[in-house]
Amino acid sequence: MSQMPLFASPSETVLVDDERGRVAYTPGFLSADVVQAWFAELRESVPWKTQRRRMYDRDVDVPRLQAHFRLDQGDDAPDAIRVAAGKAVAFTGVPFNSVGLNFYRDGRDSVAPHSDHLDEIVEGFPIALLSLGATRRMTIRAKEPPRRVLQIDLTGGSLLVMSYETQLHYTHGIPKTRESVGARISLAFRVKPARDPAAEASFYR
Repeated sequence: MSQMPLFASPSETVLVDDERGRVAYTPGFLSADVVQAWFAELRESVPWKTQRRRMYDRDVDVPRLQAHFRLDQGDDAPDAIRVAAGKAVAFTGVPFNSVGLNFYRDGRDSVAPHSDHLDEIVEGFPIALLSLGATRRMTIRAKEPPRRVLQIDLTGGSLLVMSYETQLHYTHGIPKTRESVGARISLAFRVKPARDPAAEASFYR
């Protein structure tokens, strides 16, 4: 059973809530001045990385910059991330211990439709996506009939919360766009399993 609030906040819009999962969107979760300040801080202070992945027999750059911090194991996260995590925890009641960051520099940056790897999140806990910067559209698509498709414009300062079950039944992604859009930073808060200190370090999405 998902560890999510039983009742929606007055400012929260529940987009889906059934046996296949719950998706809730809260615009204005952060004020515009906080969004601007945090975006500027993270753009400059986060050690952004360009990842490469194997696709169609060749290595290609992932079309966005990425970073990751564990919030429970002493990672040196910027102050804005620590405060943002505290606000997400207070709002959802979920003990998030990890944040993955994506930096979409313009409309050419994207993330393909995907579900979270279930072995990298603790069963039953939701994922919270906090948006800073320009608005980008997210597509959430059901894997099986009925083929529900949600198109959500994630505005700066908004919070999108997807239950654990949505990772079983939906994909989500940020498609490329030819429209002129500004830069966006997303913070994806998750509850990750305890890291095995003997295991080889890996990059968390």
